Amino acid sequence: MENSFHFPVRVYYEDTDAGGVVFYANYLKFFERARTEWLRHLGVSQTALAGNDRLIFIVVNTQLRYRSPARLDDLLAINSRITKMGAASVHFEQVAERDGIRLVESQIQVCCVNADTFRPAPIPMPIRQLFPFVQD
Repeated sequence: MENSFHFPVRVYYEDTDAGGVVFYANYLKFFERARTEWLRHLGVSQTALAGNDRLIFIVVNTQLRYRSPARLDDLLAINSRITKMGAASVHFEQVAERDGIRLVESQIQVCCVNADTFRPAPIPMPIRQLFPFVQD
C-alpha cells in the first residue's frame, strides 16, 4: 500500500515536436501510463475490470503547468500520488521530473464509469482498500 508511485519514461523521437522538445500533449500519455502501471503494480487489471465488472476509468478533468522542456533521450520520472478519492472519482497529482527538476505538474481527475452507459459507478471496494491513506 504505497501513497505514491514512480514510473520511468524515456523520451523518444516520436514524443518530440519540431522544436526538439516533448510535444505538450504527450505528457498526458506519460501520466496515463504511470496511473495504469500503478494499478498493475498493485494487482489491478483494467482489462479484467472492464470485462468482468463492466467498469472503466475515464479522465474527466486535467490541469497541467509546463515549467521546463524535456528533450530527446531524457529519462523522466513520473511521480504520482492520489490527493482525493470520492465514491466514483480519483484526483491525482502527477509530476514529470528530470534529475529531480520539475518539468510538468498536473492535477488529473478520473471517474469510474459503467463501460456500457458511461454513467458514474462506485469504485469497487477492493480497489479503494489499496489506498487507505486517502481521505474522501
